[in-house]
Amino acid sequence: MGEAPRPDGRATGPRPRIPLWAAALTVFPLALLAASFWIGRLVRPGGDDWCFLPVLRDDGVSGMIGKFYLHDNGRIANALMVALYGSFGVAGHRWYAAVSGVLILGAVWALASATLRAAGRIAPRGVPLLAASMITVVFLFATPDTYKTFYWPASSVSHTVAPALAAAAVIPLLRARTRRGYVLALCVAAVAGLFIGTLSEGTSITAGVLLCTALLLSLRSLPGPGRTRTRLWCATSLAALLVGVIILYTSPGSRSRRDRFGTGATSIADLRSLSDALSTFGDILGTVFTTWTYLGAPAVGVLVGLLLKGGDAAAGPLSRRPLVPALAAVAAFLVAGYLCTLVTLPAFATNMMTYGTRTWNDYLFVYVLLLTAIGALLGSGLRTVAGPGGAAVLTGAAALLCGVACVGLAVPLAGLEHDMAARATHWDRQDRLLREEVRQGADVLPYVPATVGRMRDPFGNHGRSYWPAGCVADYYHLKRITYATRLP
Repeated sequence: MGEAPRPDGRATGPRPRIPLWAAALTVFPLALLAASFWIGRLVRPGGDDWCFLPVLRDDGVSGMIGKFYLHDNGRIANALMVALYGSFGVAGHRWYAAVSGVLILGAVWALASATLRAAGRIAPRGVPLLAASMITVVFLFATPDTYKTFYWPASSVSHTVAPALAAAAVIPLLRARTRRGYVLALCVAAVAGLFIGTLSEGTSITAGVLLCTALLLSLRSLPGPGRTRTRLWCATSLAALLVGVIILYTSPGSRSRRDRFGTGATSIADLRSLSDALSTFGDILGTVFTTWTYLGAPAVGVLVGLLLKGGDAAAGPLSRRPLVPALAAVAAFLVAGYLCTLVTLPAFATNMMTYGTRTWNDYLFVYVLLLTAIGALLGSGLRTVAGPGGAAVLTGAAALLCGVACVGLAVPLAGLEHDMAARATHWDRQDRLLREEVRQGADVLPYVPATVGRMRDPFGNHGRSYWPAGCVADYYHLKRITYATRLP
């Protein structure tokens, strides 16, 4: 059954094997992820992608960085990540979902394993993978717009991959056992803080709120080297994050973006802006709290808590007054979500509940992790009071809810695949036609819009929206494109 944890709260010794039913349950979220990766091959450029691709083709990575830093938004790290997939053209868009999905799953899997180990708990082999896969599918597919959350690379790097990278930066700290390991954790914290600060404003806000919360919680912790190291790590992360945010905020691109939307330090801090953000955040919470598929996260958390070993005397931090950090985490999520809404609302003043849903992921990743952690605490507590019979009933109910949640997430994903396939067929045909006409010397050609996932395409809204027609013309080396309703 595994040895007891060491006095420092970290688990040692062999771990028990995962129960057969839990291994079978893991197949559900993993199969859903595998299917979503395969669907990703249907992604084609759209929206901002039209404007990124010509820059990368003509000016390379340096041109992409210059475009972001000097003109668009100041996000240097964002430009680097766009260049990573955009340099491969359409192929980069097609396989972005698979690469980013594996990255997010791996990060959550490593985080779950490191957290359980640092908490002094022994989980059967395979349980961290079960938790990580459920967390990943809930985060990616329970949102109102899975296409922008997962399949649209330009949105994903800023609001989906960014929070996962920020969470992964904690792993070296949780696994540090020696002085060298701790120094490595500090280095990772510095690099990650600077990178996130120039990657995503929303994730920076969320990370900053969580780091401040951790520092405040450390005031209540028992004295010792662990508390000092945690404080230093948080301070290093916060300082690096602040430097990154300052670089982004003072960039010409960020100033240009604020001028476009009429935002600034004073405009978002007035009473009306604060009130509008609070009302909008309330609407967002109403949507999130009534999306039943998010129940898959606390359900898998309960399963983890029921399967954990190590006993109630485990010396990890989860066994000492867990209600305090749990309440602090809930408060941090609410504060971070409100601040993110306050900052992003000017850009989505009329469509935050539709086109702006992709920005919610900056703090919804924390929401899913929080639901799972609360479920794990609940499952661990129930295991001691329910007895073997009661624990078996709870285990069955939680496992059933996980399976039902996976099915609930798969249904809209199948519908999205149909829409993506239709657009991919249209896009490929039009791409061949345009390239053939360009080879024959044409410089003005008709373009038939096709969109998916509320994406913007040239001449959308029945031809009334022009953007990004100019970028499409640049992509195909045309002077301009004109609106058409059917392909030749």
